[in-house]
Amino acid sequence: MRLEQLQAFLAIAQTGSFQQAARTSGVTQSTISRQIQALEADLGIELFHRSTHAKLTLGGERLLPRVRKICQEWQTATEELADLIAGKQPELCIAVIHSLCGSYLPPVLQKFCHDYPDVQLRVTSLGSDRALKVLKDGLVDLAIVMNNRFLTTSKEMVVEVLYDEPIEVLTAANHPLAQYEFIPWSELIRYPQVVFKDGYGMQRLIQDRFERMEATLQSALEVNTLDAFRGVVRQGKLIALLPQSALLEARLDPTLAIRSLASNNTNSLVDGSSLTRRVVMVTTQDRLQIPPIKHFWQLVQENIPLQINQQRSPSSTAILLDNVS
Repeated sequence: MRLEQLQAFLAIAQTGSFQQAARTSGVTQSTISRQIQALEADLGIELFHRSTHAKLTLGGERLLPRVRKICQEWQTATEELADLIAGKQPELCIAVIHSLCGSYLPPVLQKFCHDYPDVQLRVTSLGSDRALKVLKDGLVDLAIVMNNRFLTTSKEMVVEVLYDEPIEVLTAANHPLAQYEFIPWSELIRYPQVVFKDGYGMQRLIQDRFERMEATLQSALEVNTLDAFRGVVRQGKLIALLPQSALLEARLDPTLAIRSLASNNTNSLVDGSSLTRRVVMVTTQDRLQIPPIKHFWQLVQENIPLQINQQRSPSSTAILLDNVS
């Protein structure tokens, strides 16, 4: 049983004539007749009385409402797919790490809304692991996250590197570490930290560095918002390791201090070297063929690296050592 057979059956039932059905379907009458004969053979029952008019048999009358539903569903499905290919999707869902939502992403969002006013843009702030999971589950169309090669190496994934950025130290203005211009790791590991919760790329990046240094990360408190980091660190006792893009507001706060990590030419983990994270944009091959998704992807490519380059000074450049989320 094939769709064209059901469509031929419906055309005959609606017109009452094999000849008229063939004309409206754009095929020959012999083609229509063969399709109905094949359908009747599959079902084991005659569907029309062969007379002056093609009148439905009892079996044909029972089949007609079902065929109407099948053909209508097929028409709806093909229209929806055509709309999808043409970029007429109702919404675009994006998952983004917190530090980008309030810094580099807003100009991209504004431009997309201008270019696609009929597409509802939905942006959710999530940790990298969670963002990649909801992308894999089909709950979002695109994710901007810390790179995690274990979650982005599937064949269907498309990964675009956006930028690498240094990790810096956030302290209270009167904290002992604030006296340093470049904080040695030997001093940093002495102080308790406020860290991201499990499932966040930054949490694993920092934990991995401490383990490779054979040092203990004194994790005193776990939070998941940048406001919480600033509020806790401002109290004076805890410090935090955060990416540069997460510290834009903190730089304007006189009660806080931001310091770089010490580095040297030997790249020794024990003596200390700068720490960097890589931010990537991820979607799937099939989604990247859809016009609104492809357009958003291109806007991010064009705007976010440009903003990074404009705001970054030569002194803030760090050596890329870690790309594990």
